[in-house]
Amino acid sequence: MLCLKSATNSQWIAAANADLPALLIDHAHCEKKAAATAISLVNRYPEKTRLVQEMLEIAQEELQHFSLVFHILLDRSIVFTRDHGDEYAKQLQCHAVKTEPDKLMDSLLIAALIEARSCERFTILSEQCSDAGLRKVYRSLLASEANHYTIFTDVAKEYYPAPIVKGRLSELSEIESEIVQMLGNTAAMHG
Repeated sequence: MLCLKSATNSQWIAAANADLPALLIDHAHCEKKAAATAISLVNRYPEKTRLVQEMLEIAQEELQHFSLVFHILLDRSIVFTRDHGDEYAKQLQCHAVKTEPDKLMDSLLIAALIEARSCERFTILSEQCSDAGLRKVYRSLLASEANHYTIFTDVAKEYYPAPIVKGRLSELSEIESEIVQMLGNTAAMHG
């Protein structure tokens, strides 16, 4: 799916279904952090007009998704707890180039990979979630996640040659695959 080099472990959905409140809390945090990532890119690269335009749209959409999931939590009387971090994202970030000019490219491509993995997990949830209402929610979010993946990769190609973006995306996809295979199956979007 998209640029992913490995599929989610088939046991992940059992862990997710076993603790849907934890999954929903983690999902809400993921949407919030996705919006923050888009705004952070705007803050770091205000002179890059296409990036700013695209990130503004992503930030707005991710905040809408955060609101959707937050209200699901409220409707189900699930307390929205503190974010304890995302080991998956932390490990991916460890492999990012830390200096310009390639820092931007890696920031965009890591965001694309996170969106791709979210899209894959949403697909699984839309088909196999034990809660019919949540299956509908995840089905409704699929196209958006896939679109965000495309936007991040297209913006990277706006500022870097396409073959370089493709090669670096392939490298990061290999790393992402190894990270996903090492993580345990938890009730988390990327766990």
